[in-house]
Amino acid sequence: MNRVSVAPVRRSGTFRPPTLQTLPVAVTANVARVRTRTQSTIMAVVKADGYGHGAVSVAKAAVAAGAGWLGTTSVTEASVLRAAGLAVPILTWLHPSGIDADAAGAAGVDVAVGSVDELDALLAQTAPTVRVHLHLDTGMSRGGCPRAGWDDLLGLAQRGQRARRVRVVGVMGHLALADQADPEANAAAVAGMRASRRAVRAAGLGSPPAHLAATSGALTDPATHFDMVRVGAGLVGIDPSGTVEMHGASRLTAPIVHTSEVPAGTPVGYAGAYVTDRATHLSVLPIGYADGIPRECSPEAGVEIGGRRFPVVGRVSMDQIVIDTGAVAFPVGTSATVFGPDGGATPTIRDWARWAGTIPHTIVTGIGPRVKRSTA
Repeated sequence: MNRVSVAPVRRSGTFRPPTLQTLPVAVTANVARVRTRTQSTIMAVVKADGYGHGAVSVAKAAVAAGAGWLGTTSVTEASVLRAAGLAVPILTWLHPSGIDADAAGAAGVDVAVGSVDELDALLAQTAPTVRVHLHLDTGMSRGGCPRAGWDDLLGLAQRGQRARRVRVVGVMGHLALADQADPEANAAAVAGMRASRRAVRAAGLGSPPAHLAATSGALTDPATHFDMVRVGAGLVGIDPSGTVEMHGASRLTAPIVHTSEVPAGTPVGYAGAYVTDRATHLSVLPIGYADGIPRECSPEAGVEIGGRRFPVVGRVSMDQIVIDTGAVAFPVGTSATVFGPDGGATPTIRDWARWAGTIPHTIVTGIGPRVKRSTA
């Protein structure tokens, strides 16, 4: 077989394990991109460990770039950010283990409440005054108080505020259709938020800031911005609306750990799902579906080595994938880029999402704990 030369490859004397490297400079650039689209305060949402990129690293980069708030799913997640020295306001709104009022107070964290029962349970706890954001269901049916129950929630909030058990400091909702990048699709949610905020004022609960838009709304519909926008996926380079070019904020690499030269007709992987149609070289990367590589992906899937893209062949295994490098024989230890921000020969997370028939969010949040994390 004639061997083909390629650009210099990344190789070291010792194996560098599969590594997800976070790029704070990209987070900074993405916050700046959002800033060009809104004058509202930016909340950097770093749930799911900063969309798989490391919550603390992403939060620090976002705050340094001008984000005025942070958002998480739980007080536990928020406490990690506080322990890392982040002092900006933090809101948590999903509460998978319920709201711990003492923990929220100790960490100085705001909590969202989306039902009378949730607020009642919070008020039943003996704790200092807790800062709350009243959460309205603005069309998701996935949390938040339905409009029919809004007056009851406000009445309970009034009693809690008079007793100095809670202080209402925000009103929030979610947009169900913002990914369509069509302001008309958001109009009902915007109208609902405006009406609900008027009701909050009429109930004597002050004029707390309102926030409705996440990344797509922040990038495409100024009417949804209110006082603050919540940007999560956008921090790491994902625009769910597909209308604004963002900067990928991570690079996943893995070393070649085994190579072989095989003849035409060689089956590859479980069940021989792929059979070579020519003499070729195969390389094995120590990363598989247990590490977040989608098991089901199209024949287009590939990785970058030495400035060229090479296809993933055979079935994705739990711990390994096989790359067909054709006439090129790469030495063991050569580094392959599974995805990165570069484009061109380097696949992006959007490429992997397309190959797997999913969304980019699942690619980055699915990278498993065996993959080493680092920050550029």
